[in-house]
Amino acid sequence: MPYSLRFLFALLGLAGLLALGGVIVSSRQEKEETRVIAEQLTGGSAAAGKLAIARYGCGSCHEIQGVAGADGRVGPSLGGIAVHAQIAGHLGNTPGNMVRWLRDPQGVLPGNGMPNLGVSDRDARDMAPYLYTLRPALPPAR
Repeated sequence: MPYSLRFLFALLGLAGLLALGGVIVSSRQEKEETRVIAEQLTGGSAAAGKLAIARYGCGSCHEIQGVAGADGRVGPSLGGIAVHAQIAGHLGNTPGNMVRWLRDPQGVLPGNGMPNLGVSDRDARDMAPYLYTLRPALPPAR
């Protein structure tokens, strides 16, 4: 193979690697921006919220990305909850309503399937931004 063709392929490979690196950096920046905005809207900490979600055992009923063992199938997957128009099909999906729902789901919608877990206001304000960072699940590959 001529040297010029090898050089061209090397340049194409390098361009591909640079493009992939750009996508990865962009994705990380978008995730970080989402976290910062969610924390500003709720006054909470997404990192503390992730721990609180595990501590309250939310994953025994819900599938929750990033939380070890959170693969429950009783309630809906919480992936992409930030882009849902409503919480539990009843409340507009706002940070204030998310905190309210986490603290007292039975007070919001009596008889629904989510039990009151005694979530404190601080924990709810931390859990909400973590939930708002979750991306929608991708459909299964065929």
